[in-house]
Amino acid sequence: MSFTRAELLSYTGASLPDVLSDGVELLFCGINPGLRSAAIGASFANRGNRFWPALHLAGITDRIIDSSAGFDPRDLADLAHRRVGLTTLVNYATAKASELTDAQLIAGRSALERTAETHRPRVIALLGVTAYRTAFEEPRAVPGRQQQSLGASTVWVVPSPSGLNAHYSLAQLAAAYREAAVAAGIEVDER
Repeated sequence: MSFTRAELLSYTGASLPDVLSDGVELLFCGINPGLRSAAIGASFANRGNRFWPALHLAGITDRIIDSSAGFDPRDLADLAHRRVGLTTLVNYATAKASELTDAQLIAGRSALERTAETHRPRVIALLGVTAYRTAFEEPRAVPGRQQQSLGASTVWVVPSPSGLNAHYSLAQLAAAYREAAVAAGIEVDER
């Protein structure tokens, strides 16, 4: 699927459905939907995003999921079977996460707290330390397990898979995601 820049911009402010099922143990929390993801209706729909390749390399999925044309129902079923879910801190699509305000990020924390209370994942892995620092009012936070929790859920900060965060290699992303998955009790395949 291809879109003009104007078509993509028309999705500014659109929301994206969560991928959540009963029994989710590892909840990946993106910062907010990108415009292409909002247009497609699927998380990490930009083929250049490294999220799906990193999940595969981490052993969390048995293949690289391709959400560029929307989710295949089999992929959603596989994520549910593996007890992995997806949500966003701020469900408001923008071209770049840096377009979000501090107030939106802080409000997103409240929404994430409600999601944690409802679904009770063991681990919430927030994809981006800068957004975490603002939303959780922890300006010195570093990636990894956080002291703060959301209800019964342990919070981990893992690197964003965005191309704008290219100083993290695919292998480094995979290692961080794998560590959060193991903490959540997710069986990971050896790679």
